[in-house]
Amino acid sequence: MTLTLFQRDDCHLCDLALEVLAAARVPEFESVFIDGDAALEAGYGERVPVLRDDAHGRELDWPFDQGRLEEFLLG
Repeated sequence: MTLTLFQRDDCHLCDLALEVLAAARVPEFESVFIDGDAALEAGYGERVPVLRDDAHGRELDWPFDQGRLEEFLLG
């Protein structure tokens, strides 16, 4: 599973999402900062942080906890 975490610079909620990902021992994922990218800001804007399963096109919007994250990862 290829995962991407969309986030912003200096984002407290993004930091919390990273903590949840670490607690759940999520395998490698790519971090994409949407700041300065008009297309990403239009698509994700106030939704960040958002975790995307690139293979299946599914997204998990914040807020999520470890249980919700694990359900998402199981598909």
